[in-house]
Amino acid sequence: MVEAFFTWAKDIQSKNQLSRGKTLDGINYCINQEVSLKAFLKDGEIPMDNNAIGSALHSFCLHKHAWKLIDSLDGANASAIICSITETTKANELNPFRYLKYILTVLKEHQDDKKYSFINDILLWSEKLPDICRSKVKTCNL
Repeated sequence: MVEAFFTWAKDIQSKNQLSRGKTLDGINYCINQEVSLKAFLKDGEIPMDNNAIGSALHSFCLHKHAWKLIDSLDGANASAIICSITETTKANELNPFRYLKYILTVLKEHQDDKKYSFINDILLWSEKLPDICRSKVKTCNL
């Protein structure tokens, strides 16, 4: 059905059946965005918009006065990494604070290791993560 739509749209465009208007604009947009639209139409898991990303960045931007503490490229890079990890933990339904605390503890314990085989055990999708990383319940004694 998706292929039939794009065949129809290209046929309409090539025959110049529509000279102007919103319908032609819509058809031209669909043809120009064919790859992305096909991916969206074939996979229901792909979001229709990027509101989730906008919401994730919103709180970060609201606290931009804290950016004064980031006075170097290394500081900005570290901040971006932490922000990315935090938002990815939320997307994977993990507790960001507990996950960061856990991985920083593990990384500290392995800082002198020459082999990094332990990394697979602390990745977001690892089944070896402790249950505390998955817990949403707030407690006072972490």
